[in-house]
Amino acid sequence: MPAKTVKNEKTRIGFLGAGKMAEAILAALIRNGIAPAAQILACEIQSERRAFIRRRYQVAVTASPADVAKNCDVIFLAVKPQDLDALLAQISPLLGKKQVLVSIAAGKTLAHLQKQVGAGVRLVRVMPNLAVMVGEGMSVFCLGRHARPADRGLAKKLLGCCGRVEELDERHMDVVTALSGSGPAFFAYAMLAMADAAKAEGLPAGPARLLAEQTMLGAAKFLLETGREPAEFIQAVASPKGTTAAGLTVLDASDLRATLAKTIQAAARRSRELSAG
Repeated sequence: MPAKTVKNEKTRIGFLGAGKMAEAILAALIRNGIAPAAQILACEIQSERRAFIRRRYQVAVTASPADVAKNCDVIFLAVKPQDLDALLAQISPLLGKKQVLVSIAAGKTLAHLQKQVGAGVRLVRVMPNLAVMVGEGMSVFCLGRHARPADRGLAKKLLGCCGRVEELDERHMDVVTALSGSGPAFFAYAMLAMADAAKAEGLPAGPARLLAEQTMLGAAKFLLETGREPAEFIQAVASPKGTTAAGLTVLDASDLRATLAKTIQAAARRSRELSAG
């Protein structure tokens, strides 16, 4: 049985910007039956990118942001943060209270966005991460003051098709940015270090990377699907006086926890600086 569309057959979803993140969300909407290609309009100023999106996904495309503002009920703001204010100044006279704007622009607060688009426009702020491109993203959202109760369900449906979704108060967004927004790079950093260590012990490069990646994926999947506590999981893997215990002894004696804490703190601090403008 096909999935229900986000609202009805007349609902149109627009994308202002058709970069990698926007493409991932657009593709997931179509792939999961949330919105057919005929209901999607993508705006992209680069002609080659615009042609690619039209050819690959069979959606309507335009170079004019006004086309999206005039014709779409749900609009993803997916341009670079530094380009967003000029874009909103251009389209704000065309926006109405029946539309929902979903911003994935890092560092742009709801208050800032509301000031740009005017009172009454419904806003949803989202922090996705790069894993939406493979359907395993982590997206955190918060609602603007003019958003309606139904917009909560709308956000969950739109974002849930490309990973997991969580609603949090906006005051948490800087930490969210550090943990799940920047976090994929930090996990990849640790994975690479482990693979390099395995290569130094004689394992070929290809298998070392595969083992490290699949082990990281499997551990995360196990914890998510079983709900087991990480500490309990660690103890389940670590037999007394075994190989895992030997490695954990090194970790426990290191400054790894403090280093990771400083990593998240630095990323969150930078997010606050960017939000302050």
